[in-house]
Amino acid sequence: MSRGSGKGLSLKDKLDGNELDLSLCDLNEVPVRELAALPKATVLDLSCNNLISLPSDFCSLMHLVKLDLSKNRLQQLPLDFGRLINLQHLDLLNNRLVTLPVSFAQLKNLKWLDLKDNPLDPVLAKVAGDCLDEKQCKQAAVRVLQHMKAIQSEQDRQRQQKLQAEREMEKKREAEQRAKEAQERELRKREKAEEKERRRREYDAQKAAKQEMEKKTKKETVHTRKPASSSRPPQRPRHKLSWSRSVLRVLLFVLFCILCALAACKLTELQHQPLCVSMNTLYEDVVAALQNHKTLQNMLQHNSK
Repeated sequence: MSRGSGKGLSLKDKLDGNELDLSLCDLNEVPVRELAALPKATVLDLSCNNLISLPSDFCSLMHLVKLDLSKNRLQQLPLDFGRLINLQHLDLLNNRLVTLPVSFAQLKNLKWLDLKDNPLDPVLAKVAGDCLDEKQCKQAAVRVLQHMKAIQSEQDRQRQQKLQAEREMEKKREAEQRAKEAQERELRKREKAEEKERRRREYDAQKAAKQEMEKKTKKETVHTRKPASSSRPPQRPRHKLSWSRSVLRVLLFVLFCILCALAACKLTELQHQPLCVSMNTLYEDVVAALQNHKTLQNMLQHNSK
């Protein structure tokens, strides 16, 4: 294994039981692939190298139980560093760490932790405290885990609140959309009802106009037939007709009586009676007058010709 690249020398030559010592190798990167091929190496020493960061696939080395990364130049740990769930001992002395990833709270088996000589966030530095002996380093591991768990819980709570707020917002949008759709349906329903009412009024108006036209046509037909019926001579009232007939009957009866009297005065022995003489004289005068009237009429007709 050459310096810097970590390649060229087999890691098996440095493996001693379950311990693999890669300290003071001037490493710029971690040979993760070669380390993954050595699951027996549960204790890994990478101290006193030039490591600035750890690759994300470093967290796949879940067989690690003890890890020494002291005296490097690490500025941060991978976000999924908590995947190293079997890790019990972690030395991060003298690096450039400011914070720890939230996944650090998942290192439930961590029993020993050293964070000295790092530019830690003041809150995290106060929580970690000193690691001058075994007891302090164990207490540091417990306190840091609790602190990171609290941060993780807070982030989870905030995430849940954000998710809840997003759900509420989504529900609100859905409710607004449903209300809008209901309003549009109500508007379409109202417009449809208004259109139906308009057609109904038009239908009623057309029906009324048709009925009025039929009524007018019927009335004109009646007026047209009326003159034919009115051409007939008006009938006199029945009481007037009865009176006229009675008068005519009386006149005829009187005339008949006069004729009978004239006949009696002419043909019977009563002709010498004063009444009959008067009647005969009157009769003769009337006949003479009629003859004169007839003669005058003939003369007028002759003159006119």
